Amino acid sequence: MIQQSQQGDAEAFRQLYRRYQAKVRSTLYQLCGQHQLDDLVQEVFFKVWKGLPKLRNHNFFATWLYRITWNVAQDARKQLGRSRQRIHQPSSALADNEGEISLQLSRPEDSPDLLQLHYQDLVQQGLATLSFEHRTVLVLHDLEDLPQKTIAEVLNLPGGTIKSRLFYARRAMREFLQQQGVQDVF
Repeated sequence: MIQQSQQGDAEAFRQLYRRYQAKVRSTLYQLCGQHQLDDLVQEVFFKVWKGLPKLRNHNFFATWLYRITWNVAQDARKQLGRSRQRIHQPSSALADNEGEISLQLSRPEDSPDLLQLHYQDLVQQGLATLSFEHRTVLVLHDLEDLPQKTIAEVLNLPGGTIKSRLFYARRAMREFLQQQGVQDVF
């Protein structure tokens, strides 16, 4: 499928997209949040499409894809940081949107398991307290189930650095969750 995609086969690339888009979307969501998520996923796969002819070893496709995903997430965070410096107040459109989302979630039929949503929200809040480097390692390892060796290849860092960042990220996340009253944290 990768080789066919490299040769410009759109259907093969569509299959690649279907196979990996959920993981890419999940990783981007954990690293960057909901803001511009669709655009970021599209950017990743656009870069994959453009870069595929240069990929020499098909065995490293997943690592290469995560590397692109991480680069797109890092660029998006930098861009968001720059825009936050320029704009200190949320736009009225964003405030209206938040009210709409809040209104939508307040309907009982849209809240199947409030406890699960509560824990998901706590994890998101905890991830937001971590540095981008620690969050990246925690998301890739604990949420995306990538082995440390693969994360080291994706981030182009030594394995010891990954292990260290994972340790500190887990410790910070555990402390955050315990402060929020969550018992039996990993």
